[in-house]
Amino acid sequence: MKLNSIRERYIFYTIPFILFCFLPFLLITGPFLSDLAVSIITLSYLAYCFKKKNFSEFKNKYFYIFLLFWGYLFLNSLIVNFNIDSIKISFFYFRYGVFIIAIVAYLNFDDSFIKYFFYCIFFCFLILIIDGYIQYFDYGGENIFGISSGSKGRVSSFFGEELILGSYLTRLWPLFFALSIFFLKKKDVKFFIFVVIFILSEVLIFLSGERVAFFFINFTALFIILFSNELLKLRLITLILSILTIITISFFNPTSKERIIDRTLAQMNLVNVNENNINENKIYIFTEEHNQHYVSAIKMFLDNKILGVGIKNFRKFCGKEKYYSEKSCSTHPHNTYVQLLAETGLIGFLFIIFIFFYFTYFVVKHFIYRLKGNFIFSDFQICLLSGILIFLWPLVPTGNLFNNWLTIIMILYLPFLIWSKKQTKF
Repeated sequence: MKLNSIRERYIFYTIPFILFCFLPFLLITGPFLSDLAVSIITLSYLAYCFKKKNFSEFKNKYFYIFLLFWGYLFLNSLIVNFNIDSIKISFFYFRYGVFIIAIVAYLNFDDSFIKYFFYCIFFCFLILIIDGYIQYFDYGGENIFGISSGSKGRVSSFFGEELILGSYLTRLWPLFFALSIFFLKKKDVKFFIFVVIFILSEVLIFLSGERVAFFFINFTALFIILFSNELLKLRLITLILSILTIITISFFNPTSKERIIDRTLAQMNLVNVNENNINENKIYIFTEEHNQHYVSAIKMFLDNKILGVGIKNFRKFCGKEKYYSEKSCSTHPHNTYVQLLAETGLIGFLFIIFIFFYFTYFVVKHFIYRLKGNFIFSDFQICLLSGILIFLWPLVPTGNLFNNWLTIIMILYLPFLIWSKKQTKF
């Protein structure tokens, strides 16, 4: 980037810099402010590119693939069961691709971005951990501002009745861990403080009662243990200490354990909690509700194989007699892959399948090299990849693919990964 005046530096760098660093805080407030920040950063960078007549950063194969996906989403929303919501979602989806390019450009211009972003995410974790444990040990179930989760035995901190504390911590944990090992030396006292924070955050995810979040924090731990170079012992130790702490807590207060383990098995019908259970011989995919969502979505796909029923149209079609069952309806099918099949058909589905296998190819290649003592990715990048895996793993319930809040967290990993590949020290 070339900034020739104080005004240019303020508009094209300082404002985006501040907004990006504060994204972890803005994500706690919900999707509106975080999405507004992403939009402002995107517009600022586009304005810079037009002013300087320089679009060189956009000339790469990954952005071209994104453009194809975005173009298909927009075309799909125009021709398949037209509605205004799908038009808005698909058209403005373009901002995410530009945002990634913008942050990479800012990191190349001034990598102090990383340091300040790291401190912001650190304070977010620290505040949520302190507040979350206050809420857990408070008999009234309220945090420091008197906010309740609205659900007995569950911790939500500032998220209140939305119950996404575990999702926030889990989805940002690999990025926080990556930045920590990037900045801190293992023998530094500060590093041991961060290790304690890692353990406390993992336990808090368990206490949040979010089953998918708890699965993912352990899944990413396994990924880092298997694929990293120097993090195996550290991640294994933190994982073991977290599990021991969880077992101890569960012994004295089994509420979280009952929800995450016992209730999950019961909802999948793997254990009988009711002697009169009429579905005792039927096993569900996660829960009966999820099972019916998936069945309904697959039926939609089979009737609309190429283009699907249109973006954000699952909620409209699930009530039709052909696809309806008692628990089939929701705003989305609760699985990214199934959602793409139902709403965008095979064409949209092929994009995520391509990305998943592309990701898998390099991860497997890295593992083979690792067995030979060589590495394709640094430990920093392995942590980032473990965070991306959360969004690509197909065999769990997920949020809405077109949810702004989830998308913003997902794309935070990509600029750091792209930037790090260009750094010789990695």
